[in-house]
Amino acid sequence: MHDKALVLFSGGQDSTTCLAWALQRYAQVETIGFDYGQRHAVELECRKTVLEALRAGRPDWAERLGEDHMLDLGVLGRLSDTALTRDASIAFERNGLPNTFVPGRNLLFFTFAAALAYRRGLSVLVGGMCETDYSGYPDCRDNTLKSLQVSLSLGMDMPLVVETPLMWLDKAATWRLAEQIGGRLLVELIKESTHTCYLGERRQRHPWGYGCGACPACELRAKGYANYMSAQAATD
Repeated sequence: MHDKALVLFSGGQDSTTCLAWALQRYAQVETIGFDYGQRHAVELECRKTVLEALRAGRPDWAERLGEDHMLDLGVLGRLSDTALTRDASIAFERNGLPNTFVPGRNLLFFTFAAALAYRRGLSVLVGGMCETDYSGYPDCRDNTLKSLQVSLSLGMDMPLVVETPLMWLDKAATWRLAEQIGGRLLVELIKESTHTCYLGERRQRHPWGYGCGACPACELRAKGYANYMSAQAATD
């Protein structure tokens, strides 16, 4: 029975929404994060803040929320030459992908998560990947994650389920999903405490939260929040 989940939790908007989604559905939920030398390493501190807030604000979720695991994947950052792991301007490469794409990142994340899940007796892996509002990363595509589920299940010799609840949602719908799950309190927690900005900027406050306001991650989050708020105003 698939009633125990491991959430790939970065401390960002999407993974926080996925964590709340999992806490609604599974009897036991653990979290895993990765330090891979990311330029926006401030997200690792945001993880702690969000987890503490969820435990304090939702006793029903606190009962289900188990251990948090942090893995050192510094080798990934050392292998990569990207704008997420180096002080470089964000731009598009000749292959059409943005230079924020870290090759193999999600493949490695899920592989390590599956190894941990095997040891911990968890059979569901939850990630915030999406190919509706996204930067074109090939390891965020639905087909990639479906094939990975098959490979991991075969390689671990145990049935693993890869869940991506945001796969077909745009950012406005992701904000709405957070509200449906946890009400305005969860929306406010996401605004104030999660981190999305690729540059790691936490000094500039915007209606949708903190960030530089100009990188692709901030632009997606800002546009999604504006559309979410517009839809709300239209129904009031």
